[in-house]
Amino acid sequence: MATVTAPLPDRVGRPGVAVARAARLGRGWRRWISPIAIVLLWELASKAGWLDPGTLAPPSDVISAARELLANGELQHHLWVSLGRVVKGLTLGVAAGTALALLAGLSRLGEDLIDPPVQMIRTVPVLALTPLFILWFGIGESTKVLLIALGTTFPVYLNTFAGIRGIDTRLIDAARTLGLGRTAIIRQVILPGALPGFLTGLRYSAGIAWLVLVVSEQINTTAGIGYLVTEARGAFRTDVIVMCLVIYGLLGLLTDFAVRTIERRALAWRPTFVGV
Repeated sequence: MATVTAPLPDRVGRPGVAVARAARLGRGWRRWISPIAIVLLWELASKAGWLDPGTLAPPSDVISAARELLANGELQHHLWVSLGRVVKGLTLGVAAGTALALLAGLSRLGEDLIDPPVQMIRTVPVLALTPLFILWFGIGESTKVLLIALGTTFPVYLNTFAGIRGIDTRLIDAARTLGLGRTAIIRQVILPGALPGFLTGLRYSAGIAWLVLVVSEQINTTAGIGYLVTEARGAFRTDVIVMCLVIYGLLGLLTDFAVRTIERRALAWRPTFVGV
């Protein structure tokens, strides 16, 4: 009798991997179609006279303004200043939100003590606290960083807390049956299970960080993208204003892409629905 040799698993899997890669590449290009179409329509409307350049500068003028500021090094300087503020504020906010969520989520006593004041403070608009922050911390860098930190604390707290409390109790019972102690259960069951919620909160916080930065950089700044907007507004330079808004949008998009990349790698074990 002839022996039938089963195909090697890697040979079987290679066509599937190739198809998946081709699909990802095709989808990557497809995501750029609508933004490029919007920019082209915007430029055509400006050239046709439908849009007043004094009201909304065309993309070509925006690109020229970016080249001008890049050539003299001004754009890079302001960009690094803004990035530094966001990194500092986001780091503080994520650390605070995570710590509070762990304290409140892992014990009922912690929830009773921490959750009520957090829920009250989070309902107050962050930007409404700007006058108080100026009185408390002055008009320097501390106010800007702390405003970003406060705004980014609550999404991480809420989503991480929900992730902790959303752990299936059957997993906890199974871990106890296997003889795991409290510390081991937290490290091996609760924290991995809460990771999706934490990363969701991180995505929200990354977007909020840029929103708070836009306003905080209007407070007595001498550098930063917000400072460029203020200067351009006084000079009626709509091309520079639009350029700064585009930079804010691109930075937010890149930040979200970075978090989504971390999410895909950290949650590779979790199959999810990706659309049809």
